[in-house]
Amino acid sequence: MEKILYPMWKAEGQSPDAFRDQLLGELCPRLLALAECEVRGLRLSVADSDVAAAADLRQAHCEAAMDAMLSVWLDSAVYRQPVEAAIAGAAARMAGYLVTESEPLKTETPEGERTPGMAQVVCLRRPPRLSEDEWLKIWLGSHTAIAIETQSTFGYRQNVIARALTPEASPIDAIVEENFPAEAMTSQWAFYDADNEADYQANLKSMIESCTRFIDFDQINVVPTSEYL
Repeated sequence: MEKILYPMWKAEGQSPDAFRDQLLGELCPRLLALAECEVRGLRLSVADSDVAAAADLRQAHCEAAMDAMLSVWLDSAVYRQPVEAAIAGAAARMAGYLVTESEPLKTETPEGERTPGMAQVVCLRRPPRLSEDEWLKIWLGSHTAIAIETQSTFGYRQNVIARALTPEASPIDAIVEENFPAEAMTSQWAFYDADNEADYQANLKSMIESCTRFIDFDQINVVPTSEYL
């Protein structure tokens, strides 16, 4: 089985909630009902009014930040054409990436329900100063434990880009999905799993120091989203 990530952008003038309702009510059922290929699973992450409180967390440095992202599981990416045709009909713009997924912190959400809190989607590029092996060793090998220890995440998925699947796909190297409690949208203490200022400063320092080893902060996009499985 292979996992494909499809960042999507809404039409100009379309509201975030209207885009969400279109994707949930029309696109996802259509994909699950495809006769040409069997979609094994879907996860939708969409920037809507339920995460409006987290607007200050949004960043766009690589390009225009996405409005939604669809995770699609297929037996083989070879069979993706009907999926991409349906997505292209629902979004003003889309891109596709084949990824390898690691899930060091797994969250269980009932199908069809909104995952509690906020799902933060981060697109990043590997700094030129690091080889791919060095970059992966730092990120997957040592940063993972630090991220889990210093943040209030209850879900954490690391997607390494294997290759771009569409001509519109911009050059990025990874997409991270992180689930945070609702309080993290407006509270840095909650975001960094702290009960006091000293713990907050300590966790923030540890996280920033770890991230700077393998991330250039002017080469990332961060999008707070609502998540549906």
